[in-house]
Amino acid sequence: MKRIYVFGSRAGVFLAACSQAVAADLPPRLATKAPVRSAIYDWTGFYLGGHFGYGGGNLGPGTNPLPEQGVFFPHSVTGLIGGFQTGYNRQFTNHVVLGVEAGASFTSPQDGPALTPAPFHTAPDYVGTVRGRIGYAFGTWLPYLTAGFAWGHTHININDDTGSIVSSLGHYHTGWTAGAGVEFAVSGNWSAKTEYDYIDLSRRMYDLSGFGSLGVNVDPRIHLFKFGLNYRFGDTPPWATPGSTNGPTALPESTDWNGHAQTTFLPTAYPSFRSPYAGTNSLPGSGQAQETWTTTAFLGVRLWQGGEFYFNPELAQGFGLNGTLGLAGFPNGEAQKAGSAFPKIRPQRYYFKQTFGLGGEQEDVADAPNQLAGKRDIDRVTVIAGRFAIGDFFDGNSYAKDPRADFMNWAMWSSGAYDFPADLPGYTRGAVVELNRKDWAVRAGVFEVPTAPNSDVLTYKGAGAIVELEQRYKILDQPGKLRLGAFGNQGNTASYRQALAMVAADPTLDINATTASIRHTLPKYGFYANVEQQIAKDVGLFVRASWNDGQNEILSFTDIDRSISGGVSIKGSYWGRPSDTIGVGGAINGLSAAHRDFLAAGGIGLLIGDGQLNYRTEKIIETYYAYSIDKNFTFTADYQLVMNPAYNADRGPVSIFSGRLHGEF
Repeated sequence: MKRIYVFGSRAGVFLAACSQAVAADLPPRLATKAPVRSAIYDWTGFYLGGHFGYGGGNLGPGTNPLPEQGVFFPHSVTGLIGGFQTGYNRQFTNHVVLGVEAGASFTSPQDGPALTPAPFHTAPDYVGTVRGRIGYAFGTWLPYLTAGFAWGHTHININDDTGSIVSSLGHYHTGWTAGAGVEFAVSGNWSAKTEYDYIDLSRRMYDLSGFGSLGVNVDPRIHLFKFGLNYRFGDTPPWATPGSTNGPTALPESTDWNGHAQTTFLPTAYPSFRSPYAGTNSLPGSGQAQETWTTTAFLGVRLWQGGEFYFNPELAQGFGLNGTLGLAGFPNGEAQKAGSAFPKIRPQRYYFKQTFGLGGEQEDVADAPNQLAGKRDIDRVTVIAGRFAIGDFFDGNSYAKDPRADFMNWAMWSSGAYDFPADLPGYTRGAVVELNRKDWAVRAGVFEVPTAPNSDVLTYKGAGAIVELEQRYKILDQPGKLRLGAFGNQGNTASYRQALAMVAADPTLDINATTASIRHTLPKYGFYANVEQQIAKDVGLFVRASWNDGQNEILSFTDIDRSISGGVSIKGSYWGRPSDTIGVGGAINGLSAAHRDFLAAGGIGLLIGDGQLNYRTEKIIETYYAYSIDKNFTFTADYQLVMNPAYNADRGPVSIFSGRLHGEF
C-alpha cells in the first residue's frame, strides 16, 4: 500500500508568504537541511517462507510413541520440526494487520531404537494448518494471534517378536489450532518470525485385531515452537507478472546475512534384467521405479570480521531403488540410506567458519549458498567446525561433484573408494583447517564416525581424518586443478579374513552374524587423485582414481575398494543454449580379494550382497542432458548402464533411466 503525503494547500501558500516576509526582517542564519520523512513500513502483501523448530506433546495413552530426533533437545513425539508457509497480510490505516496463512510442518526421523519394546509403535508424520492472523504493526514489528483449521497424518508400525517392522498402518486426522507469535522485518523483503502453535487433532481408532493386538486410539495433542523466514512480494502474488501491482515496502539489503534454497525431484526406474538368483541386498530383477525429493534452505550470517555461521535444514522424502541397495555405484546421488514415505526434517549442516586473512591481493566472493558476498585475502587460513558433508570441502570437481546438477552416480561425483565418515544422509561432525595460496591449497580435517557400519549415530570413539593438496595450473592457457588426498578411519568394523576363518573352522556359523559379533575398532586407509581440466571454452574433462586397503568392512559410504572414473562436460553455448549442459562419463569399480571372498561366502555388505558371487568389476556408463527451463529451474534426462551390478557377472546388465527437476532460489 503506497502512501502519498501532500504538503500544499491555500493555507500553506498563505503561511509560506508570511514566513518569507518575516524572514526578510531577520538577520541571516546558517542554512539547514529540511527534515526527511522516513518511509512507513507496510506489512501488506503475499509472502512465502519456511520454518524450523521443535515440538512435543502426546498421542494418547497406550500408543507407544516413537522417539523422534531432537539433536540438541530431548527426543519427543515430533522431535525437530520444519516446513513451509505461504499467506497474505493486509495492513489498515489504524495499524491493525489481518492475514491468512497456510503451511505444513514435518517431523524428524526416529532417534535410535524405540524406548519401550512393544507389538506396535506410533508416530506423527506431519501437521498442516490454514489459519487466520490478527496483529498490530509497530513499524517493523508485528505481534499477532493466530487460529484456524488443522489436519495431520499418523502411522503405527506393527512389530514382530524381534522388534522388526512387519507392517505399517496410517490415518489422517482433522482438528483445530491456535497460537501466537511476533514477526519483524530484517532486510530487503525478508522478515523473520517466532511462533508457538497448539494443535488438537481428532481421535482415530486403529484396528490391530489382524495383528494379534487390540485396537488403539490415537489422539494427538501437539505443541510446536517455530522460527521462520518469509519473503514478501507485496500485493503481487509470486506467480503473477512482477510489477503488475504494488510491490512490498522494502528495507535496505544487508550483506551480513543471506538466504538461498534448492529443491530437487528425482524419479528413477529400470526395466527387468537377467537375474538367475538374488540375495538379501540384490537389486530385484523384475524392474522397479522410485523417486526422491529434497528441499534445502541455506542460511548464513556474518558474526564478526571473518566469522560466519551457516545453517542448512533439509526436508527429504522418498526412497532409492530397492531402498538404496543392490549396486556399489548407486545411480541416484540424492538417495539416502534411510528413506521415508513422508518428508522428514534434518538440520543437515550447522557450522562456524573463521577466515584469517594473511594480507596481499584480494578476491571477490559472490553471494551464493553457504557463501556471503564480500572480499577476502587470497592468502588466508580458514577454520571450519560443526556438522557438514566432507564433500563440501574435499574432493571437489567443477564437472562432477553435485548430483543435483551434473552426474548422478555415486562413483562419478565422488572418489568411490573413499569410505568417508558419515551418517545415513551423508553428514558428519568435525573440523577442517585450510591454508590457501594463489596457486595451491592444503586442507585437513578430523571427523566423527558411525558407531557401526551403516549406523545413523555418530561417535567420537573412533575418528576419520583426511589431508588434501590442491594444485592449480594452466596447460596452453586452459585452467586445471589436481587434488591429491590421503585418508584414514578408525571405526567399529570386522575383518573379512577373520570372519571367513571362523566360518571355515565351524561351517554351522552364519557369516553375517559372525561378522557382527567380532566388530571392534579397526583401521581403514587409502588415497585418491582428482583432476579437472578445461580443454576449451565451456568444455572440460575430469578423472578420478581412488583406492583403500579393503581388509575390513566398509563403514559409511559404499562397497568400493578401487575405482577409476572420468568424463567430459560441454556447455550448450556451442548450439545456442549456453545454460544447458551435456555430460558423458564412465566408472570402473573393484573389490579387494578379501572383500570378494566375503561376498562369495554369502556376506552382506553395506549396499550389496547376492548370496554368492561370480566376480567381475562393476562398470558404469552415464550420460545426461541438463535443459535450462529458466533462471531458476533445470530439467535433466539421465541414462546409466551398469554392467556386472554388485560385481556379479551372473546378473545384469541394468539400464537405469532418471529425470531430475532442480530449482535454485
